[in-house]
Amino acid sequence: MLRTALVVLLVAALCGATPLPRHLPGRKPLRPRLEGRIVGGSTVSISQYPWQLYYTMGNYMCGASIISSTWALSAAHCAEGYSPSQMLLRAGTSTRGSGGSTHNIAAAHMHGSYDGNDYDIAVLQVSNAFSFSSNVQAVGLTSSEPSAGTSVTVSGWGDTSYEGSVSNTLRAVTVQIIDRNTCNRSYGSITSRMICAGVSGGGKDACQGDSGGPLVSGSTQVGVVSSGYGCGWDGYPGIYANVANLRSWIKQTSGV
Repeated sequence: MLRTALVVLLVAALCGATPLPRHLPGRKPLRPRLEGRIVGGSTVSISQYPWQLYYTMGNYMCGASIISSTWALSAAHCAEGYSPSQMLLRAGTSTRGSGGSTHNIAAAHMHGSYDGNDYDIAVLQVSNAFSFSSNVQAVGLTSSEPSAGTSVTVSGWGDTSYEGSVSNTLRAVTVQIIDRNTCNRSYGSITSRMICAGVSGGGKDACQGDSGGPLVSGSTQVGVVSSGYGCGWDGYPGIYANVANLRSWIKQTSGV
């Protein structure tokens, strides 16, 4: 199910209620959920991923990343239907919803070609600039798509199992870029604006609540958490907005 999942959490969900599953509009899950800890990662410190942002829109949550002192990067589906006054970013903390610094949004820009799946990218301009420190840093943005087999890491506070509970502490998991043709055989609609990442056999993935967060190679962002069937399902890797392909739009819109 598509992680077009903003991770739809009610305010109560921010306290541990079960978020709605990821969904692909018009389609049903193809496989039963895996049991146990699907994400398969571990807790990490914000100092390891200082670009990571906790992003709330009304009563929902997503992830985002710092790309300059005044701009953040996220998924279009995390901004769709919300005004900037309903959005808030939190930087510099490993704990979901507390600590660090909060940043109001002055403007939010979704890609004009976003259709619910493709071009799933947005940039957010903050009203009060990020103050850089060991826990708050901008991530680099790639201009070249990583090759299949490249190890990459995704981070966030999303569910640690499909239809499970969100994490109170930042987590990260390392996966590998999956060949686009291979990914397309699973989903049938993978475009050049998307890249896929996962592991053979499943069990490692982003999940509900991680939408909009960064997929990085070292300290360079290569993807934005977008969608996927389930979380960590065998044969269904995570789908990410392809930063390299969309790099010119990011530059044109934000100047970064």
